[in-house]
Amino acid sequence: MMMKLQKREKIQGGLFDRMVRNPLVQFAGVLSYVLILGMRVPLIREIGSAGVGMFAPAFELFFLITLFTSYSITGAMTGIIRYRVKREQYRSAKKVFKTAFVLNLSFGVLAAILLVVFSSKIAGILVLEPLARMAVIAAAPVVLLSAFIGTFRGYFNGYGLGRMTAHSQYIEAVSMIAAVLSCSGLLYAYGSKAAALKQNSPLACAYGALGAMLGVMVSQIVTVLHLLVVYVIYSGTLRGKLGMDGSRRMETQYTIQRMLLDNSVPVAVTAILCNLFMLIDQRMLNYCMSRLELEPERTALWGDYYGKCAVVLGIGSAFAILSVYSLTGRISSAYEREEYRVMRDRIGRAVRRLCIASFPIAIYLAVLAKALLSCLFTGDIDAVAGWVQKGAAVIVLYAFAFLFGQLMYKMHMMRELVITTAVSLTVHVICAYALVQRALLGIDGVMYSLIIFTAVYAGLNFFLMSRSLKYRQEWLGGIVFPAAAAGVSGIIVGLVNRLLLEPLGCLPTILIGIVAGLFFYVTLLMILRVIGEAELSKIPFGFFFIMLGRNIGVL
Repeated sequence: MMMKLQKREKIQGGLFDRMVRNPLVQFAGVLSYVLILGMRVPLIREIGSAGVGMFAPAFELFFLITLFTSYSITGAMTGIIRYRVKREQYRSAKKVFKTAFVLNLSFGVLAAILLVVFSSKIAGILVLEPLARMAVIAAAPVVLLSAFIGTFRGYFNGYGLGRMTAHSQYIEAVSMIAAVLSCSGLLYAYGSKAAALKQNSPLACAYGALGAMLGVMVSQIVTVLHLLVVYVIYSGTLRGKLGMDGSRRMETQYTIQRMLLDNSVPVAVTAILCNLFMLIDQRMLNYCMSRLELEPERTALWGDYYGKCAVVLGIGSAFAILSVYSLTGRISSAYEREEYRVMRDRIGRAVRRLCIASFPIAIYLAVLAKALLSCLFTGDIDAVAGWVQKGAAVIVLYAFAFLFGQLMYKMHMMRELVITTAVSLTVHVICAYALVQRALLGIDGVMYSLIIFTAVYAGLNFFLMSRSLKYRQEWLGGIVFPAAAAGVSGIIVGLVNRLLLEPLGCLPTILIGIVAGLFFYVTLLMILRVIGEAELSKIPFGFFFIMLGRNIGVL
């Protein structure tokens, strides 16, 4: 809820409510993540697969650190400030901002120092990629800037200025794409000359990775400047609220620090454990390739996985998540109001909607993997297409893990969520060690380990959530029928792919295959009574399927 405003501000508040319902604002976090993932598609053309392989550990370290400074601290600030703003405790809200600013800045400085001091050990020992050291050092100022960004976003969200946070996320993503591509191209060209001079060809890729991280730093600078401008614009209005403060006592800085840490540390631990597998897998793969005496190829191999396979699977997972992204809030609202029957009904609808969205995304992506990768990337993509086909199950599993994890988080089951995350990561490490380092399966072993990780995580979260909320899953109509319909439509897409790929090429095949597959998929969902007129009326061309369903007697 937004804070109480004066008459003029109430008009603005109504506009804000409409803005929040705007999908571009509501889904800003997911869509900006998709943009940043998509950045790797042109980046791999700029600096090559080996360059992306050296860029990966630095970017993953930056990402993991921001999970604390720009995710968990931001969320904790938002809740604490919003609570005080609703009660017109504006001085306490400002003190929360100042305390969080110092706390976040201190953590950012510490993380930056550690990255610089231990850059050689991180690159050479943690991921077995010594030439990635330059990119790791470049990540140090980036994590410091991200601490500023996280603090300002938490402050704006707490005051109900979520649209400003959404704007900053898009600015960050777009500026990152432009800056990363520009800087990586310039330094890769310089590195090519240095590599020729020193007769060390991988040096060009190392400079390209350095340029990419410098581009990330430029995007953080742009985002910080944008947030500072917004802060200055709104500072007069927010400062005027201090005179309306009706509180009689101020909270101590120690109390605020403790609240911030109590609310942010469990979330940060969960988020970091959920995303730590990339660094672990790179280390495992590099060790595996060294044992196979394929050290010159290992960096490029990981770059192909990180810059091609992970991009396609990540974007597919993001679009699956979008189908239920807004429902988690409604489910938690029913839980807070103790409307448990409504809550369980909404969980069932969320699971069914997620199945309807995620199953065809995963199946179509597996079937059209070669055609899609040929459109996006150059060079030999047969191996990458095989990885995508094996890993398509991750899209479904990760989407379910996200849904159940979000529900557990919003229903205050953090202790259980931390445990399931730790157990799942432990299982992943054991599997990766057995399949990659011992069995020497390479990227295939990495993919199998990732599938097991997401399956264990989704399964444990579902078990604990359903037991705690006494939720019973409708397996037939909620999961089995959508899976069967998606499987049959996937056969249609596969036939289109086989018949048209050679004569028509990649893009026409993809478009025709998806259209044909979706037609049969929606028709089968109607026949199986999974969806009705209410759901069809909300999708594009739903009127056509409503008429079709009435004509064939299934609606």
